[in-house]
Amino acid sequence: MKKTLTVAAFASLMSTTAMAETIGVSMALFDDNFLTVLRNGIQEQADGMDGVDVQIEDAQNDVARQLDQINNFVASGVDAIIVNPVDTSATEAMTQAAEAAGVPLVYVNRQPINVDTLPDNQAFVASNEVESGTLETIAMCDQLAAEGTDPARVYIMMGELSNQAAVVRTQDIDDVIANGQCAVEIEEIDRQTANWSREQANSLMTNWLSSGESFDAVIANNDEMALGAIQAMKAAGIGMDTVVVGGVDATQDALAAMQAGDLDVTVFQNAAAQGGGALEAALALANGEDVEQKVYVPFELVTPDNMADYMSSN
Repeated sequence: MKKTLTVAAFASLMSTTAMAETIGVSMALFDDNFLTVLRNGIQEQADGMDGVDVQIEDAQNDVARQLDQINNFVASGVDAIIVNPVDTSATEAMTQAAEAAGVPLVYVNRQPINVDTLPDNQAFVASNEVESGTLETIAMCDQLAAEGTDPARVYIMMGELSNQAAVVRTQDIDDVIANGQCAVEIEEIDRQTANWSREQANSLMTNWLSSGESFDAVIANNDEMALGAIQAMKAAGIGMDTVVVGGVDATQDALAAMQAGDLDVTVFQNAAAQGGGALEAALALANGEDVEQKVYVPFELVTPDNMADYMSSN
């Protein structure tokens, strides 16, 4: 079972039929645009099935609360559990709790630290983060080159440092530069975390602007931080045609910013497909079926040239 599922196999997984199943779902945070789309993907998939009930709870970004939710799901006798982890380095306890109770568990979107040693009745559904930051950074480098900005001075905004996606997306940036995949020379001014938050990114960008440093680009680990940076720059009177800004997720807010000429690059992560795929995997495991242990939904680069194709995708 310990294999990686790609696009063709993912399509076959989505044909799973389930009957009279209850699935407990613990989301890291309800108050997040991307995770809301993912959560809705789970709910909508369940609504389209007969006899499938999902109980979705908000962990409120609290590791202890999330573990309590897992234990409560086990105690209530759910048929399977879906977890969007608060802290991807703290998933071992949840894995062990579900395994001890014999309850199938599926991690979604955020890769657990123990992904390569999951029990046979557990799986992981997401997108391969190596693609996300790589697509974003190369596209931004290409735009900077097209504008004749070489070298380019950049700021890097990171997500929560306890989150695997933030670590990998940031490493993607470094790898693109180190491997000679960037069309321009990059001079990094600073990198700090804004914890996936638009508000925190606004504050961080405001602080950076107060230093008076000249810069050419902001590479953010997600769209929410990119949007916060854009808000701060616009408040400071900076013309968005003078700086290149990129994010990841292709949320509808981000696409609106791109349409307005403020955001230059994003990467579509199919949250609805991840949510629906996680539910299908959980149902299959609950029915004793074999499921691939890693299900990857591909990332897709989004720029002003093709953004119309994504305006209603999520």
